[in-house]
Amino acid sequence: MNIIKNESLEAIKARIRQQTEKTVDPQVEARVTDIIKNVRANGDEALKEYGEKFDGVTLDNLKVTDSQIEEAFNQVNPAVIKALEKAADNIRSFHKLEIGESFEDNPSNGVIRGTKVTPLSAVGIYVPGGTAAYPSSVLMNAIPAKIAGVENIIMVTPPQKNGLNQAVLAAAKIAGVDRIYQVGGAQAIAALAYGTESIPQVDKITGPGNAYVATAKRDVYGQVDIDMIAGPSEIGILADDSASAKDVAADLLSQAEHDVNARAILITNSEKLATAVSKEVEDQLKVLPREAIARQAIENNGFIYLVDTIDLMIDLMNAVAPEHLEIQLENAYDYISKIKNAGSVFLGKYASEPLGDYLAGPNHILPTGGTARFSSPLGVWDFQKRIQYLQYSAEALLADSADVTVLAREEGLEAHARAIESREK
Repeated sequence: MNIIKNESLEAIKARIRQQTEKTVDPQVEARVTDIIKNVRANGDEALKEYGEKFDGVTLDNLKVTDSQIEEAFNQVNPAVIKALEKAADNIRSFHKLEIGESFEDNPSNGVIRGTKVTPLSAVGIYVPGGTAAYPSSVLMNAIPAKIAGVENIIMVTPPQKNGLNQAVLAAAKIAGVDRIYQVGGAQAIAALAYGTESIPQVDKITGPGNAYVATAKRDVYGQVDIDMIAGPSEIGILADDSASAKDVAADLLSQAEHDVNARAILITNSEKLATAVSKEVEDQLKVLPREAIARQAIENNGFIYLVDTIDLMIDLMNAVAPEHLEIQLENAYDYISKIKNAGSVFLGKYASEPLGDYLAGPNHILPTGGTARFSSPLGVWDFQKRIQYLQYSAEALLADSADVTVLAREEGLEAHARAIESREK
């Protein structure tokens, strides 16, 4: 890995910003626009045509039947089912703590004000297919939505020549997904956003996907809500001499193997650890099944930053705002209060990032590309909305009318003022 030392903080932060700059491929944008228009105009017919064109699968019916789901569930390795069910239990117990509550108060005589928390009616979950099929992501998307009270969870996933991934279907059954459709890519996003003969329109779309899926989500935002525009996976690690170079290298590679564009960053105040981790990464790469992917990610987007103090380490990591942040420092828990920007934080030697990916309970749908500066992990709150309400008595209105009308007229909105005065008589 590239070890960067004796470089100014400004230069390091500039490199970090450059790594996370967002670009949109105009060719992808143009193709996605055409796909969305076609799906809006031709519905299921367009979806089936794209299934043949892009996935090589001819479908008479887009919907996955209950018997297909049950058959898949029964054929999955029992050890996998056991692990999925344990993960689901942990995800439920964690996310139940996020349930938002309505509130109401009575600030003065005759005035009632409040907020009603209510679930979205329908949510669409996009699940990648093929070699990128992740049953764990089904749990992470669907379970918080269920806890929030969403009545209709619609899952879409690309059709496969050899049938849908059985573990993905099993995870959907465990998580309580209501309906599953075999459609992928930008066309799936368009179907969820606008509805077709088979697929109902939803209120929000969540879940990761390729550049076409991400671009389509960006394009339909406003017609529906979306969770985020997900970018390549990333990990940042803060470590000192107390850390194991072997463990740190393994954790860096756990994210590098996802994608050639994945980011893996170590920030340390130990030159000894930096050198050892760089060597360990190379040694572990040589025996990694996904070496080609991970090596490209490490060579292009893997950095070890060597700085003088822990405070500077934390300052830099807050600038990175990583999707996953591991703190492998002595007394790691003591530093959580100093972390301002991160998707999910893993504290100490034994809290390896894959625990969060699969089993522990916190969500693994996280902000990427520095967006942890202003956004949060997926949670129950993403599937709820808030409705405000207000009630005034005649006496309370009279008490406030002069202040309302003077502000309305200050803004040049005479009808606002007259609406209040109409009730004074």
